[in-house]
Amino acid sequence: MSAVIQTEQCAGLRWYQGIPRYSWLVLIIAALGWMFDCLDQNLFNLVRQVSVLELLEPHYSDPAVLQKAAARIGPLITACFLIGWAVGGFVFGILGDRLGRARTMIITILIYALFTMLSGFVQSWEQYAVARFLTGIGIGGEFAAGAALVAEVWPNRSRAMALGTLQALSAFGNMGAAVIVYLLSDVGWRVVYWVGVLPALLVVWIRMSIREPDRWEKAREQAAGDGVRKELGAIGDLVRDPVLRRNTIAGVLIAIAGVGGLWGVGFFLPDLVGAVLKPTLAHLSEEAQKGVLARFRSQAFFIQQIGAFFGIFAYAALSERIGRKPAMYLFFALAFAAVEGTFWGVRDMATAYGWGFVMGFAALAPFSAFAVYFPELFPTRLRATGVGFCYNSARLLAAFAPFLLGSLAARFTQADDPSAGLRMAASIVALVYVLGFAGVALGPETRGRPLPD
Repeated sequence: MSAVIQTEQCAGLRWYQGIPRYSWLVLIIAALGWMFDCLDQNLFNLVRQVSVLELLEPHYSDPAVLQKAAARIGPLITACFLIGWAVGGFVFGILGDRLGRARTMIITILIYALFTMLSGFVQSWEQYAVARFLTGIGIGGEFAAGAALVAEVWPNRSRAMALGTLQALSAFGNMGAAVIVYLLSDVGWRVVYWVGVLPALLVVWIRMSIREPDRWEKAREQAAGDGVRKELGAIGDLVRDPVLRRNTIAGVLIAIAGVGGLWGVGFFLPDLVGAVLKPTLAHLSEEAQKGVLARFRSQAFFIQQIGAFFGIFAYAALSERIGRKPAMYLFFALAFAAVEGTFWGVRDMATAYGWGFVMGFAALAPFSAFAVYFPELFPTRLRATGVGFCYNSARLLAAFAPFLLGSLAARFTQADDPSAGLRMAASIVALVYVLGFAGVALGPETRGRPLPD
């Protein structure tokens, strides 16, 4: 009898008690992979504005024209990153089922670490867009493999909290990005990206320590015996099978709400802080303003991620008590309210800290549902494929959210209030959370059920 099955028979234990050492090792390594993944992606969020301005500066002598060009090019580069993220998620989701979870993690970590470092060497915004697209491919592929790996080696009674822990540690990656940018703000954004190569070291540990889950090995053997009907990573089965089709649509809608809300609104908190504070720094030189604003943005983002850490754990714990679906309903409602409150309530750094924590708690909690709920919607032979498809369909659509926010912000901009356009735009884009309610209504309740084989 396997260690996991023995653990299933343990009654009255807390979720973290009676867990085999190997299961903890898998969780630690998968969580570190996702943590570094999030660190690399958020280095870009924090240096996006200053890096785009520096790359465009030689081509625009008029500061006003430069700002307008940066407002147009910044969302374009963000969109390239998100499209790469989606492409990587689709491709490596399928490969995660066909090649294995651990092998896929190794490939994706190497890709995102390498191209994050290379982002620090770009000489034009076009090169920047390509580098971020390729970074996105690696980042997009890592999550599905890691989530499937953890889900398949942890017992049913502890799975939700283990996957919640996996997602919660993403907040540490985000906080790490804020700390790096804060410490290196006077050195320059290129050095920030060079630090992003460090996750490549994790590959050695994965290669030496992690084996493919027994569930996956069994599914591979069955696929070899059953032929095309049970092919690993057969993405068409997500559409052909009526139950899987319904689950997939539900997962995509839930992911669109979470990803669209975060990338279309939530991660623009540093931009809001910059718009609010810049008029108060007019007495400083342009170069000094850049450094001060970079530090303020990093501080606000750091506080936001502290909130995210607690919000992600809160969803995992609540979903075990009241069910996956009621918890998602609650947090989507909280996310909408938090975004509205943040973008209308932030007037200085004190309010940025308070509202930043609230928005981090509410807007990132649904991402815990991606880790907990999505692996429970699909059988082993399609688990990474299904998780990757749901998450990354949302990323592909979310690529347009920054454009929408940017165009709406430009439309509502007021000369006497640089932040007015961003506030109004965020209020409108936050309506994406309505799609989350539709997805939750469509999906099944999975609390207390074993993973489908």
